[in-house]
Amino acid sequence: MRNNRLGLAAALLAGALALTPSQALADDNPYERGPDPTEASVEAPRGSYAVDEFDVSRWLVSGFGGGTVFHPTETRDGTFGAVAISPGFTASKETMEWLGPWIASRGFVVIVIDTNSVYDQPASRGDQLLAALDYLTGRSPVRDRIDPDRLGVAGHSMGGGGSLEAAKDRPSLKAAVPLTPWNLDKTWPEVRTPTMVIGAENDSVAPVASHAEPFYENLPRSLDRAYLELNSASHFAPNRADRTIGKYTVSWLKRFIDDDTRYERFLCPLPRPSLEIEEYRGTCPLG
Repeated sequence: MRNNRLGLAAALLAGALALTPSQALADDNPYERGPDPTEASVEAPRGSYAVDEFDVSRWLVSGFGGGTVFHPTETRDGTFGAVAISPGFTASKETMEWLGPWIASRGFVVIVIDTNSVYDQPASRGDQLLAALDYLTGRSPVRDRIDPDRLGVAGHSMGGGGSLEAAKDRPSLKAAVPLTPWNLDKTWPEVRTPTMVIGAENDSVAPVASHAEPFYENLPRSLDRAYLELNSASHFAPNRADRTIGKYTVSWLKRFIDDDTRYERFLCPLPRPSLEIEEYRGTCPLG
């Protein structure tokens, strides 16, 4: 009997040693999705998941102006986290749709919304982002593919200000990424959601000195937070496919919605100034 027990223990040990690091990590983290990331993979426009999409009519939803949903076609990997994205003042969803498949192909369900009115202010856009998440998890055709406890928000300009409003109103959100954000409110002590603020050096619409920087500086010091300033970029940098925005947005969402620590190496140690990055501040190590 003792020899049998020893044989079983040896077999179990051999099996454990045979696991690759990614397999072992996946056993520890049930939310991990996709292969081990590399510098090249996080900068690529598409990840490992094939993506499908469908439009959502504004006449069939309430609380927001409809939009487009992007989701992985894979059905064997369990549920995914979900992200809602808002465009900026006077803009439509088309200005932010490039980011939908960029994120979804890494293992998320993403809705890029139209707002009820293109003139809606940040507080209204925050409410609409939350309404879009409620639609995804409650009524959408892909609701069974989504983990309702792993949700995040992002947005451009007033939509970025709206993502801060959404995080303030719903502390259970796992991640927020305001992109060249605009908001008259400069202080965010109520936010409990890990937040990455992405500003642009040459932003003349929402200058970083009066928007992105004070937003970051007035988040709670105890919060996981980051500030990335795009080098020589304008307010409208998020309106076209951008490798730096894509890389760091995905890394932040993966780290905090999926709790995927494989992506932490792109965030810590803090990235240094480069041709793409004017400045980066943040929390390291991440909690």
